[in-house]
Amino acid sequence: MGDNVIEFKGRKGYRDRIVNAKWAYTTRRIPKDASWCLTDRNVTPRAGDLVLAKVRRIGQHKRLELPDGRRAHLFPGDEVVVAYGNRYAPDQFEAIVPDCLGICHLVAAGGVASQMIFKHEAVKNPTDLSPVGLLTNNEGKVVNLQDFALTATQLIKNRPPVIAVVGSSMNSGKTTTAANLIRGLVRAGLTVNAGKVTGTGAGGDTWFYRDAGARRVMDFLDAGYPSTYLLSPVQVKQNFMTLLGHLAGTDPDIIVIEIADGLHQAETEKLVASKTFAHHVDGVIFAAADSLGGIYGVDRLRSWDVNILAVSGIVTRSPLGMRELQDAIDLPVLGSKVLRSPTVEVYMREWLSRFNIPRTHERVIR
Repeated sequence: MGDNVIEFKGRKGYRDRIVNAKWAYTTRRIPKDASWCLTDRNVTPRAGDLVLAKVRRIGQHKRLELPDGRRAHLFPGDEVVVAYGNRYAPDQFEAIVPDCLGICHLVAAGGVASQMIFKHEAVKNPTDLSPVGLLTNNEGKVVNLQDFALTATQLIKNRPPVIAVVGSSMNSGKTTTAANLIRGLVRAGLTVNAGKVTGTGAGGDTWFYRDAGARRVMDFLDAGYPSTYLLSPVQVKQNFMTLLGHLAGTDPDIIVIEIADGLHQAETEKLVASKTFAHHVDGVIFAAADSLGGIYGVDRLRSWDVNILAVSGIVTRSPLGMRELQDAIDLPVLGSKVLRSPTVEVYMREWLSRFNIPRTHERVIR
């Protein structure tokens, strides 16, 4: 056993604590029953490191999402296994990985430990965590999500069409737009794979895609990241390509992906404005919270030479908002009812033709 491993009351003592803790959704690729140990000596947490922590005080997040999607109630004194990570959420917290194992915060219900920097006025202070130690293997190597990540893979030739959903901001309706699009395509008889490329580790969006009928669903946790905030542009693109490669590998008719947050979020902007994105994404549906956001978003995406297929999102809940938007842009404005209808395939035919997508993609139209 490594020199830095904690000794509680024999090896069985700390292993029982690890196994009996509540394991978060962010740990879903990690085998819970492996022979994990702990260390708290001479360590600096990194994004993706797993930590056993004790709940000190309940704040904003009163429940912890487990790997199976169940939200377990938290109580002071509970021990949890979560992943260190950064978070960018204008409606909740901005947080970064701390530089020591001191008291920190649960900043996402999916299980992200971090140090809060700012919070939205409408949310409570975060739930406090007291780290016990980082999980290690028997040799004392700290366990990181990257150790269990998907391997990088090349996109198959003649890949299926890829539609991305991006938005004006957090909570602009991106996930609902993506899920309803998936539902409509599935009802039209197509096989759909789906992925969430950026964001913070939590299962709500991916469960939504599954419920809508996506055959295979993946997110950035599968690529080894608890969140994508503060990743380098190279890492974001590698994550994007890894997920696309695996989603295309099972030969679906079409792939639908979601890009988190708004166009001005740094990682989102660098990815969507990149040549990599333009080359591998055939079209974008933009989710807007209001008409002004929709108009600006369309202009911004066009400045990056992105193929925009339609606008959707929260704005479509308002007939007046839709009218304002439709009067200002030359694109379809599609509400959830249209997206989840099999008639969405009619739009697919027009989109494929309009943007001259290679004939190898035309298998999507039956």
